[in-house]
Amino acid sequence: MRTRSAAAATTAAAVALLTAAAATAAAAPSRTAAPGFLTADDLPPHATSPWYEGAVTKGLPDPEPFCVDGALPDTSSTYHRLFGTDYDTHASQVATTTASVKAADKLASKLADRAAGCAADWLRDHPGSTASWDDYGTVDAGDSTHLYGVHTAPPESEHGVNLFAVIRKGTKVTVVRWAEMGTLPDAPVAAFRTTATKAAARL
Repeated sequence: MRTRSAAAATTAAAVALLTAAAATAAAAPSRTAAPGFLTADDLPPHATSPWYEGAVTKGLPDPEPFCVDGALPDTSSTYHRLFGTDYDTHASQVATTTASVKAADKLASKLADRAAGCAADWLRDHPGSTASWDDYGTVDAGDSTHLYGVHTAPPESEHGVNLFAVIRKGTKVTVVRWAEMGTLPDAPVAAFRTTATKAAARL
């Protein structure tokens, strides 16, 4: 009887330990869990088409977002979502969780530099083309949020305009890109500020 009681006590103790461990694991946030993402309704409204959203997917999109390709980490903590309309307007969001606030700040600075230097970099690779950019400043959202615009025009081809929001919130960083045919004056900067604010809130 003593042996059976001891075994029962040992089993009960093991169950208690497993239960406690499971509870601790459930309470601890997963570093690889997907950050919160924008939805189609969060994007600047299109005049004649609804927005459509893809699934939140692990990894980087293919191709990677214009201007920041090669700057985003392809790790288990990186996710993306693509958006589209019935016309040429489209958007993307890539978000990642870094190892520390310092690492997140470094990544956000790198992405901001890429967006700010994109027009000049693109012109070097496309001689005879035209390109311009604008710094739309910061948005009071997250720990840091900065907006940029980039316009590109290959010779005898259509103009393209892009808006970028580079956002850091704690150890998380996200970059949102909106794009369509047009020039910088055509871009919905005010509405994109609202999009950036929502992206920061959802991280």
